[in-house]
Amino acid sequence: MSLVTSLSTPSMGVNATRIAKDLEGINQFGALPQGGVTRLALSSEDMNAREYLIQEMKAAGLQVRTDAVGNIFGRREGKQNLAPVLMGSHIDTVPEGGCYDGVAGVVAALEVIRTLNDANVETERPIEVVNFTAEESSRFLSSTIGSKFMKGTLSLEKIKTMCDKDDISLYQALKDSGYDPDALETVKKQFGDYHAYIELHIEQGIVLEELGKQIGVVQAIAAPTRLAVRVVGKADHSGNTPMTMRHDALTAASELILAVEQIAKEKTGLQTVATVGNVAVKPGAMNVIPGEAQLLIDIRDINNDDKELAIKLLLQAIEEIQKRREVAITYDFLSDEKPVQLSSRISELIRNETAALNYPYYQMHSGAGHDAMNLVPITDVGMIFIPSKDGISHNIAEYSSIEDLTAGTTVLLNSMYKLAMEAVE
Repeated sequence: MSLVTSLSTPSMGVNATRIAKDLEGINQFGALPQGGVTRLALSSEDMNAREYLIQEMKAAGLQVRTDAVGNIFGRREGKQNLAPVLMGSHIDTVPEGGCYDGVAGVVAALEVIRTLNDANVETERPIEVVNFTAEESSRFLSSTIGSKFMKGTLSLEKIKTMCDKDDISLYQALKDSGYDPDALETVKKQFGDYHAYIELHIEQGIVLEELGKQIGVVQAIAAPTRLAVRVVGKADHSGNTPMTMRHDALTAASELILAVEQIAKEKTGLQTVATVGNVAVKPGAMNVIPGEAQLLIDIRDINNDDKELAIKLLLQAIEEIQKRREVAITYDFLSDEKPVQLSSRISELIRNETAALNYPYYQMHSGAGHDAMNLVPITDVGMIFIPSKDGISHNIAEYSSIEDLTAGTTVLLNSMYKLAMEAVE
């Protein structure tokens, strides 16, 4: 189906004051004294923020429902009973995170609804706002959980094994929060259930700021492969064990960490990135040779062949290090996702609306994963980026200006209006 390019957009202006108020309203939950916020998925802070969002959705006239795994939807009806257009993001954060990652997309979507209400605009299709459950991997070591449920790639058995640091499973956390994970099959969506999905998000990088562009039109999303690695050596006295007789788990792990960096920098594609984001050492005493080290490794690329090469080289490095160092190294894949291309149809629409608004834009890919990637098998998907100051994200210093957020929301508004006025399936 071709885009409705001849349709003129009514004169509508988003309200920056309302956007700022919603940012403040949601970010009061989990706010830190030093700035930023900690609002882990399904925590009390997250649940309180969810209740705030639900009340604001209802105040905007939306019909609110929450599915079996906590994804929150607010629906604005259209003239016809057609597949709705969807927009939104998430409000959970990483520990000591910023106030814009995810939240910007949710408040922008809510402001689109309010702006349509202000202008008394009735669309052909329904429009829905979504807040996805547990987008961040910080608590359960798996990202974009709510949208994965919609995609149908998480089983009941799997979520019973996904545990946080306190050994609370995702299954139990959902039940404790009042949801019904035993009914997760009801969450899965089929192709055609939605007409389109657009997610506004902060860039979480420095490209737009460096290029002086206000809007990023995302063409592709990189995907992560994540591993938990366990290195087991032998804990011994640091004074009485000669250097030639040691089986030091930490020094072996250090070699692996450097191998991860070298693989991404020198041996794979230009877009490959790899990170060892967490190291835990046992027994952790100054005078004891480490007997065990645990690593969390994250490898990403927008090219799946390059990502698979990086994984292959990593596994080869593991084999070589454990033989030479005489330690045992085991690993578990926490996730292994494929990069996705977003809809050229939606990208064209976003690009056209951005140009019509005279905002400078740049076509780009996303190195970070987003819920949008899981909706690609379900519907046409697009993403709008706004700049992140100094490229900082997942940090209390994370910042995007209200001017850029207002511009991004305006692009979202105009794009969603065009999609919601497409009356032919």
